[in-house]
Amino acid sequence: MPTAVITGATSGLGLAFATHLAGTGHDLTLVARTEEDLADAAAGLRRPGRRVTTLAADLSTAAGSCRLTGILAENVPDLLVNNAGIALATPFPTGDPAAEEALLRLNIGCVLRTTRTVLPAMMRRGSGAVVNVASVAAYGPTWLGSTYPASKSWVLAFTESVARSAPVRGSGVRVMALLPGYVRTAFHRRAGLEVGRIPRWMWLSSEQVVAAALRDLAGGRLISVPSRRYRACAWGLRHLPRSLTTAFSLDLGRDQPVPRPGGTAPSEGV
Repeated sequence: MPTAVITGATSGLGLAFATHLAGTGHDLTLVARTEEDLADAAAGLRRPGRRVTTLAADLSTAAGSCRLTGILAENVPDLLVNNAGIALATPFPTGDPAAEEALLRLNIGCVLRTTRTVLPAMMRRGSGAVVNVASVAAYGPTWLGSTYPASKSWVLAFTESVARSAPVRGSGVRVMALLPGYVRTAFHRRAGLEVGRIPRWMWLSSEQVVAAALRDLAGGRLISVPSRRYRACAWGLRHLPRSLTTAFSLDLGRDQPVPRPGGTAPSEGV
């Protein structure tokens, strides 16, 4: 049976990937932070003849990332989906530096490490695929004051650079960046982001995004942008002037207090 490893696999896009791949006969390894959530997700996916294993690891830490890469090195899957990622609701000038560094370790560092772990073995084998989940926000600072778009810009540039390189291109291995827009998941709520003003037409379901991604992966695409509306958004973010696109961006710093000298913001009530 083909095998797949999915990070951030207990909800949203990660769980949708797991559900879809289970339906196409994959044995699965689900990776997330909490044992309880993993147990619930795995229980819903197990069927006779299907193997579902779990790994509880905080991939924003060196220890958690190393646990995952150790498992990947021992058993290189047919498909790796780097889906785990976080965003922060606090604008950068007033944010917690430790939280910002954790974001970079997860959104960038873990993608780098896991891709580097599996890619040489996949290339020697002559088969395999890596899907790195970025965002349409990778094409521009659509969340002003946030480092999230910058982290996803790195994922996009890294993935496209690796995928277009001659050794990978001629190896039979597929490497693709997935750029979803707003997806109905717990992602924004967990981050504390206010998205009530986002129009209903901009939201996609996890199932829509995953179906499009796997279809594009099978078709050999290097970049998957699900839905025509977000392909149009991506085109605009790439080609229209920044002065125009940022006028419609979510500004996390709007109405926030100016940080005091020394880099810290006044506490609430001061």
